[in-house]
Amino acid sequence: MHSVVEWLTGLPGPLVYAVVSALVFAEDALFLGFVLPGETAVIVGGVLAGRGVVDLRLLMAVVVLAAVAGDSVGYEVGRRLGPPVLHSRPLRRRARHVDNARELLRRRGPAAVFIGRFVALLRSLVPATAGVAGLPYRRFLLYNALGGLVWSVGNALLGYGAGAAYERAERLVGGTFALLVAVAVVVALVVWRVRRRRRDGDGDGRADDRHRPVGGTA
Repeated sequence: MHSVVEWLTGLPGPLVYAVVSALVFAEDALFLGFVLPGETAVIVGGVLAGRGVVDLRLLMAVVVLAAVAGDSVGYEVGRRLGPPVLHSRPLRRRARHVDNARELLRRRGPAAVFIGRFVALLRSLVPATAGVAGLPYRRFLLYNALGGLVWSVGNALLGYGAGAAYERAERLVGGTFALLVAVAVVVALVVWRVRRRRRDGDGDGRADDRHRPVGGTA
């Protein structure tokens, strides 16, 4: 993450907004959440806001818009193309995650749109799945906007706080030690998230064995 921060720090402010919002939009709209780090981009943007490279409030605003717009595009793709989009070639290797998204939508209804926003692999799939299932757009948009707002603001503030903490530590004990502390924190977060995903994946995998159809979500 440190190298990404340094790379973005060298960019003009307007370009930082554009890069972060583009990653968030593409993650949701183009089923690229498996390869594009939208969440990481927002956190890095928050770090840069803490350094004064960008304005925190403007960053949060553009990220919220990108998140809501990306989900809306994903929903429209699913609504127009129907079930075949979930079985398209790019998603065949992610069939288990597609099934997880469908099961979440079946169990939680419109609330799945909000919940899916906070799970990396579901963030890209739930909008299209909702479109395929025929969830009314007004209900989709409500939960989409709520999830996009909480997710965007929360991650931006997380990065802002982390950046401020790093700067304070750097002034107190020097850059090398502060960097080591920052790396240790990031590694701990990554390990925690990987374990949580594996635990959630095991639970979802057991639920997927039932293979119940999507329906009755309107």
